Amino acid sequence: MRRRTSRASRSRRSLTDIRAVAVLAAAGLLLTGCTAAGTAGDSGSDGSGKSADAPVKVGLVYSRTGLLADYGKQYRDGFMAGLDYATQGTGKVAGHRIEVTEQDDAGDPGKAVSAAKNLIGKGYKVLAGTTDSGVALQMAPLAAQNKVLYVSGPAATDAVTGINDYTFRSGRQSYQDILTAGAMLGDARDKKVTVLAQDSTFGQANVAAVKAVLGAKGAKVGSVLAPPSATDLTPFARQVKAGGPDLVFVAWAGSTAPALWTALDQQGVLGAGKVVTGLAGTASYPVFGAAGAKVSFLAHYFPGAGGGNAVEKAMLDAVTKAGGTPDLFTPDGFTAAQMIVHAVAEGSATDPDAMVKALEGWTFDGAKGRQQVRAEDHALLQPMFVARLSGKGAALKPELLDTEAMDAVAPPAKPSAG
Repeated sequence: MRRRTSRASRSRRSLTDIRAVAVLAAAGLLLTGCTAAGTAGDSGSDGSGKSADAPVKVGLVYSRTGLLADYGKQYRDGFMAGLDYATQGTGKVAGHRIEVTEQDDAGDPGKAVSAAKNLIGKGYKVLAGTTDSGVALQMAPLAAQNKVLYVSGPAATDAVTGINDYTFRSGRQSYQDILTAGAMLGDARDKKVTVLAQDSTFGQANVAAVKAVLGAKGAKVGSVLAPPSATDLTPFARQVKAGGPDLVFVAWAGSTAPALWTALDQQGVLGAGKVVTGLAGTASYPVFGAAGAKVSFLAHYFPGAGGGNAVEKAMLDAVTKAGGTPDLFTPDGFTAAQMIVHAVAEGSATDPDAMVKALEGWTFDGAKGRQQVRAEDHALLQPMFVARLSGKGAALKPELLDTEAMDAVAPPAKPSAG
């Protein structure tokens, strides 16, 4: 009961803070369950026979293989770069070495839960990762049941926000995508909007978000959903064209994106009305070709979107030096590492509740710019971007047109379910 009262007062303070500043969020940390709770930086023995400077073990559960493996690699590369940055190259915070154990979920919720249970059983109190929204929705309840800190990654489903006290996110959510798109659309009244997406947790979340945002502004929102396993996407492109929408909002993830854009171009969808989509990774740019000029892009991130701020530069340099290629979800991993290090330094190396307290309302500079973890629901408030593709062929690259302030694209507050 005391914790509930404390969090409520913190929420009221955070609402005041949000009006004054922009912020990001932090989460993370761990130690074995048999150690006594204590703050990071304690010295000597904790009374259990374990040194108080014992390593903090972090379980990194992400898609190393599977349909979203490319995204998983971006996340992992960013995480390692962020860990190096946040610990100033030492791999330690407050005397504790951060030890990372990687687990491949292959985009399968069952594999992710099995890996997480194994890590928790070994005493891990911090979990991070998850490229897939369906995986994140299985991992979050597990974190609450076992009272471990969980920092979700690129998984965009809005349902992760506010799901419980122990779950945070280091990436954006679908509602922020839609609000960014809405900023580009102007007056939506009486407009017919079709959401083209995969019939998955991610796709359904986008349909719900478009209905909530543009539907509330008077748009008539429908959807065309394709099975995630579909490779021939021409029938779905034809279905969209036949509906005659004023706006097509495309929400797509994974390796079939090139086939989708080819089908949309061939069926004349791109020339029939306004088409808005999220800017995917660099590998997708050449697929658009000349058609890229017909598409309006909302962007979570692309290299350079942060305006070359000091944190972004450090991330880009570190990932490139390690042999990786900075891309769409590199900041999600980088941010997660910043959050975990902050939780250890300002919260505890053993107590997840103290980690939660340290992360709620935390403001700091990330690769995208100034960000904030909203205290009452752990939404990650962050800037979003509007872009277009310029150039030709393999030389296509995104050009920043506008930056939407984090307050302008902040999702509605959804207090934690506990």
